[in-house]
Amino acid sequence: MGAPPGYRPSAWVHLLHQLPRADFQLRPVPSGFAPQEQEYQQALLLVAALAGLGLGLSLIFIAVYLIRFCCCRPPEPPGSKTPSPGGGCVTWSCIVALLAGCIGIGIGFYGNSETSDGVSQLSSALLHANHTLSAIDHLVLETVERLGEAVRTELTTLEEVLEPRTELVAAARGARRQAEAVAQQLQGLAFWQGVPLSPLQVAEDVSFVEEYRWLAYVLLLLLELLVCLFTLLGLAKQSKWLVIVMTVMSLLVLVLSWGSMGLEAATAVGLSDFCSNPDPYVLNLTQEETGLSSGDFQGPGGSRLTLSQRALANIHSQLLGLEREAVPQFPSAQKPLLSLEETLNVTEGNFHQLVALLHCRGLHKDYGAALRGLCEDALEGLLFLLLFSLLSAGALATALCSLPRAWALFPPRSGAGEGRVLGSGGSTWGPWLGWGVQPPDGSPSRLSAMPRIKPQ
Repeated sequence: MGAPPGYRPSAWVHLLHQLPRADFQLRPVPSGFAPQEQEYQQALLLVAALAGLGLGLSLIFIAVYLIRFCCCRPPEPPGSKTPSPGGGCVTWSCIVALLAGCIGIGIGFYGNSETSDGVSQLSSALLHANHTLSAIDHLVLETVERLGEAVRTELTTLEEVLEPRTELVAAARGARRQAEAVAQQLQGLAFWQGVPLSPLQVAEDVSFVEEYRWLAYVLLLLLELLVCLFTLLGLAKQSKWLVIVMTVMSLLVLVLSWGSMGLEAATAVGLSDFCSNPDPYVLNLTQEETGLSSGDFQGPGGSRLTLSQRALANIHSQLLGLEREAVPQFPSAQKPLLSLEETLNVTEGNFHQLVALLHCRGLHKDYGAALRGLCEDALEGLLFLLLFSLLSAGALATALCSLPRAWALFPPRSGAGEGRVLGSGGSTWGPWLGWGVQPPDGSPSRLSAMPRIKPQ
């Protein structure tokens, strides 16, 4: 199989393909694409397990940070309303982390769209390839059926008419044997008939999985977007219950982000192994499914087509000789001879179409389009989704560390002024950003201590 037109492995494919792989016993595993081998499966599972390790370390870090915050915090004086030092920095770090998470969500939407486009291109190429293979099978079966009908009717009638001339009967029987040989050779060209793993089935399965994958990522992206927005709203409104609920939701989305990161990393590594050299795997899979080798179909130079075309040319010449010698003596032989010539003309036209189809130009174009969709667009989209998961995990881990310290800065609620803190100018944002709060000792606040400009 030649190089697919318009496809060359990208730099990302080469980079991911060069990454070391190991099984569960940490033994090196070759980077060739072999999904049926247990060692290769373990290597991909180990790549996905790295995300689980990252999740565990992230949860341990968050737990240690929060325990230190709760247990090692200095006691506050009774009745103190002054925010703790560094409160504004903590809150701003939470806001920046949530905004970074929103940027990651945008990257995730783009990556999800790119992956979907690549898989759609793959499905379209598979459907077109299935149409080409079905056309080959249809032409072969139609030609075999026509030749069989000619052998059963016209050639049998011709032998009966030419029975007084033994040499003419022998020529007709020779044409019969060659027609039967051509039909037998052509039956082997319908190589995709009855194959369990057809391109149509693969395209349907890929489209089914992609539909639910796309929907799952859209729901995950929307969930994280809602968590970020409602967390910012809770900080702005100083609503403790909303911040607490969003903290729990952030923990859930953090787990989902690390899980999706593991799936994306393992899929990207497996795709890079396939895309670095896809021909051996595709050829081996085709040989296993069809029982044929790559040398069976080489267009006009293929052994089956070559033998069939030669036999067809011999039949044609024999019928012309019979027409010259038999028709003057046996006028009734003209009708079956004309019918046989018509069948041979139709068969020859089908042969020309088979030659064009078995040149595999259309199949090579479909193969190249499928590889471009899978190894360029889909892989690029997976890498963007991997970046989204990484940004999401980092942003949510930072938010989970900052939110408890942020809501600790919220003042207690009062009956009439619930939801607002009357600091300097009654600003809601003042206390947890570290400004605009009147200290308890009566000293001027940061804003009230600013010099006032007297009118001239």
